[in-house]
Amino acid sequence: MTSKITSATYRPVAQRLSKPGANLRLAWADIVDGTAAIHVWPMLGWQDVKQRYRRSMLGPFWLTISTGLLLSLMGPLYGKLFNQDVGSYFLHLAVSFVVWQLFASYITDACGAFIGAEGFIKQVRLPLTVYVLRLIWKNLIIFFHNMLFVVLVVAYLQPPLGFDIILVPIGLFFFAINALWLGIVLGLVSARFRDIPVIIGNVVQVFFFLTPVLWQPGMLGRHAWAVNLNPFYHFLEIIRTPLIGAPVNRLSWLAVFAITMVGFAVARHSG
Repeated sequence: MTSKITSATYRPVAQRLSKPGANLRLAWADIVDGTAAIHVWPMLGWQDVKQRYRRSMLGPFWLTISTGLLLSLMGPLYGKLFNQDVGSYFLHLAVSFVVWQLFASYITDACGAFIGAEGFIKQVRLPLTVYVLRLIWKNLIIFFHNMLFVVLVVAYLQPPLGFDIILVPIGLFFFAINALWLGIVLGLVSARFRDIPVIIGNVVQVFFFLTPVLWQPGMLGRHAWAVNLNPFYHFLEIIRTPLIGAPVNRLSWLAVFAITMVGFAVARHSG
């Protein structure tokens, strides 16, 4: 596999950045070339997961076990504190927390997309997008491991699932394509300004409490409309609602479409 990477016929990074007037075209070409490098970024992402759990017998399932134990303690407790039906609240919490872990972990990783790949960038001619896709794939692998706990919860509580369940992979697809432009922007900005990862980490922590993960929008009463101002809420909704048997939130889908269009416009200009 190493020979495939080193012999790849991608344009060098220096060549890509040497003509500022062609930034938009080159940025789009980098995205296309990087996405097409299907023999590179899935392997790199899988290697990241294996490296993280190299000497562990259960590998990523340790994270699944710890998440399951945490939610098993939090669900009944917070359900009682919020005066909610424990079953429905536990389902909401389990799905929301696992999806949020995907968002938060990826955003944190994306800040170091190019910083952590400095050795590769200097030695191998690859599209910069490859290093972002590598992180997306890595975090999706861990997410699918954690989804095992969600499957067990859904099987036990048996929410009224319908054909809307097919929207889950579509929601994950929209997460992935938005993670692509966000990773490019965060990776480039963080490589230039090393304070950005710390700032982003703090912002993600704040949004964890502002996003309906531990709580439900209905708890806000007449102020429930405020959650629509939170972009994390909409991405959470398009993946969460089909898994808990809730009605499709059309507003969230429209918001995700809009964010996707604006995000790629920003990413192209950043390139």
